[in-house]
Amino acid sequence: MNRIGYLAAGIIVALFIYLYQQPVQEDQSQWTNFGLFAIALGMGVTLFKGMFGFTGAYAAALERRDMSGVFAQILMLALATMLFAPILAMGYVFDHEVVGATASLSVALAIGAFVFGIGMQLGGSCASGTLFVGAGGNRRTLLVLVFFCIGAFLGSLHLSGWKALPSMEPIDLADEYGWEIALPAQLLVLAVLYMLFSFLHDKSATGAKALWWPKGFSWNALVYDTWPLMLGAGLLAVFNWLTLLVAGHPWSITWAFSLWGAKTAALFGWAPESSDFWSGEFQSNALQQSVLQDETSIMNIGIFLGATLAACVAKKFKVSGTIYGAGSMSGVFSAVIAGILMGYGARLASGCNIGAFFGGISSTSLHGWMWILCAVPGCWLGLKINKWFKLG
Repeated sequence: MNRIGYLAAGIIVALFIYLYQQPVQEDQSQWTNFGLFAIALGMGVTLFKGMFGFTGAYAAALERRDMSGVFAQILMLALATMLFAPILAMGYVFDHEVVGATASLSVALAIGAFVFGIGMQLGGSCASGTLFVGAGGNRRTLLVLVFFCIGAFLGSLHLSGWKALPSMEPIDLADEYGWEIALPAQLLVLAVLYMLFSFLHDKSATGAKALWWPKGFSWNALVYDTWPLMLGAGLLAVFNWLTLLVAGHPWSITWAFSLWGAKTAALFGWAPESSDFWSGEFQSNALQQSVLQDETSIMNIGIFLGATLAACVAKKFKVSGTIYGAGSMSGVFSAVIAGILMGYGARLASGCNIGAFFGGISSTSLHGWMWILCAVPGCWLGLKINKWFKLG
């Protein structure tokens, strides 16, 4: 393991000590942030070792009819839905309330998801991807991450105007019809989608990619090789379930990017009271507190550090990533645009591929399905735009 790995390990130990010594916050136990940080480390390792990206999965499906990444996501959603169901049905666990990820079905969500889809293909990563790919040393992805925060902050400033567009109240299938109907209904839809995509799947496009546990896969390979897609999918479903148990809500990412952007803007003189969004009690408190008291920030930091450590242990950490596309500034320009589009789109859509799509569908909220239906056309357009920039 190189010096970066030892540095990441040292920071992880220091943060565990810091989080353990922090006073108990309102509506949290002493172990909430400590536990979320540990879960996030596992997520970071899983994302990097499984190279579990949403962006590449959609690109492969649209361009080569390689549905292997889509199959993994369907499995992840089915498993998470089954794990979420009994917890959300109870509404309480460990003496605290538990809620699913729900949001309004709105024009803002549709536009935000579409814009996010364009950005994720242009940037070569999604919300979770910016963390684990950047943690592996990819410079361009780190640039995307910086402008993701800027875009999310800009989206928060304009959110009240977008919210004025037509919208419907959130529709949660479990609330509407009960879990005894919502759970099997959603699993049936996912099974039908799996069969449909199996029919469309071009097996030759998958190549030697391992979907399940391949023959001869050893513990040594577990440390140094890329994990099978289905293993990564299953672990992410379990980690999201653990997040639900500890935090009381599903895994989310992009709120922290909005917060980081806002805190940076405040350093340069921006007044939070000038914004309807940031004048809210929750947002205002988050701005006044350290980012290490914000659950989503703690988890994002944990994912980044976990992925960095995994990359170093596997001897795959490498400063890389093409910045200058086709010998020009197109690589920089496209990274900037990608980050802004993803950040802005995620803020409008009440989340990204994790908070809105993964968390929403696992909670049987229809906004999760609406998100993916609008994001995929955006991905298609993003792939076309990529060719203009001459980026792979």
